[in-house]
Amino acid sequence: MKSYFLCFISALLALQVAAQTPTVDLSTPFERSKGKQTATYEEMMAFYKKLATTSKSINMIDMGITDIGYPLRAVLYTRDGKFNKEDWKKDNRLIILVNNDIHPGEPDGVDASMMLLRDATTGKINVPANIVLAVIPMYNLGGALNRNSTSRANQDGPESYGFRGNSRNLDLNRDFTKCDAAETFAFEETFARLNPDIFIDNHVSDGADYQHIMTLLASQHDKLGGECGNYMYHTLTPLIYKDMKAKGYDLVPYVNDFSNTPEHGWRAYYESPRYSSGYAALFSTFAYVPETHMLKPFKDRVKATYTLMESFIKIGSEHATEIKQARANDRKLLMTKKAFALDWKVDTTVCDSVLFKGYESGYKESKVSGLPRLYYDHSKPFTRNVPFYDHFMPANVVTAPQAYIIPKTWVPIITCLRSSGVHIVRLEEDTTLSVTAYHIDNYETTPRPYEKHYLHKNIQVTPSTVSLHFTQGDYLVWLDQPAKRYLIETLEPTAPDGFLAWNFFDGILQQKEYFSDYVFEDVAAQILEKDAALKTQLQEKRTQDPEFAKSAAAQLDFVYRHSKYFEQSVNRYPVYRVE
Repeated sequence: MKSYFLCFISALLALQVAAQTPTVDLSTPFERSKGKQTATYEEMMAFYKKLATTSKSINMIDMGITDIGYPLRAVLYTRDGKFNKEDWKKDNRLIILVNNDIHPGEPDGVDASMMLLRDATTGKINVPANIVLAVIPMYNLGGALNRNSTSRANQDGPESYGFRGNSRNLDLNRDFTKCDAAETFAFEETFARLNPDIFIDNHVSDGADYQHIMTLLASQHDKLGGECGNYMYHTLTPLIYKDMKAKGYDLVPYVNDFSNTPEHGWRAYYESPRYSSGYAALFSTFAYVPETHMLKPFKDRVKATYTLMESFIKIGSEHATEIKQARANDRKLLMTKKAFALDWKVDTTVCDSVLFKGYESGYKESKVSGLPRLYYDHSKPFTRNVPFYDHFMPANVVTAPQAYIIPKTWVPIITCLRSSGVHIVRLEEDTTLSVTAYHIDNYETTPRPYEKHYLHKNIQVTPSTVSLHFTQGDYLVWLDQPAKRYLIETLEPTAPDGFLAWNFFDGILQQKEYFSDYVFEDVAAQILEKDAALKTQLQEKRTQDPEFAKSAAAQLDFVYRHSKYFEQSVNRYPVYRVE
């Protein structure tokens, strides 16, 4: 009897303690405002700290420091609370990385992810055991803290939000090869550690008006290439479309049409490595950029983003083996692959058909200018098949060397490479090697700055085999590693998003030495007296170019540039190929 009594008293005490323990409130600002507000940085951090204390399935990790000085964090979810990469590898788990708020005026993913991770911990939604979910809840912290209600003039909610530029006014979704921002280094180091199988970067889209709540940008399948490109185009993306349709969402590809109306079709967006999805594709990751539609209510956009992430979790789990196998096969093939396209162009001879739900467009008189203005008539919705040009052809193909050699003076390049997980060794002693060197013959430079740079384009080079002396400590980068494609698309001088295009090597584009005319006149005469071939070249140029023939300075410069006195370093690209 005594034991029964003690048990009864213990049960009463337990109930009393439970009644006195406050329930942790895990509602979000989005829910409490009935879909009108997005979480601030402080609200977001407080939420995830509470979530981590209530569930063993959540782990928050520091990725690094941002430009504004705040730590950048990622939230990890696994059903069993295992956060060791070796456990993930042993269990063959699929890793999904989600990035939010790269443009803080587009915060749909912030709120959707908060609810998704909470609902995963409570069992409201099923995140299977073979899934690792990694979420960067708020990437552009500087922009998120620069809160306002006006910078997204075309957007329906939330009531306030962050600004597109980070604390240094950089667009972080243009920074993935040039790495100007501290956030980018933190992201790339985390990306290299996680090696995600699927990457999702949540956005909101400006542009045309249409009925779809969400469009989806998938890495261009030809550019992704190999088994991954084939699997994405024929299997993974169609499965996501099918699953979303079953949930009430008709997806279409990202509407890449800002100068025309999309009812006649459009071309796929070319996401080069400066963009998050283009960067991820360099590592055979299946990359997607969801774009909810700016004119749809914030509440509906967040719900669509939540639903899409659920679909990726479900489809990813069901097809994890094929996804991981495709990546493994492509990475194996990468080690022997020789030809790589540095650029791509759309193939307009072939297209897909997309079922597009739009609104009839027209023109009427502007109340501002009195001139014709575009408008979309919501009383005239339509559904029709339109062409979608999603097939690309390689342009500017190069062959891969065995390795690159980078002199040790170019530290910023090495810093970028290391942040992307590149394995680098250093020469142990001075050595002379036969290498391929590029001479930069011509290039064009944008007249106005773009994301802090004056981009070079249409770069033309001439390769030559030379014997060069390298010193102890110079960097040797072998290409038999997973970052092979990244290395080629950043280190080759004609790559549109390479380090040369982004001004990393501008110092070598300026001549440092010259001559005094009256002194060099006598030297040039002696050079021509000894070099009959050069004298003939000079005479031929005079004959072919009348303006040249009239200019004593131009002729003297011609002799100088063909003499031993002209500096060899100018316009010599300081990254060398070991063939």
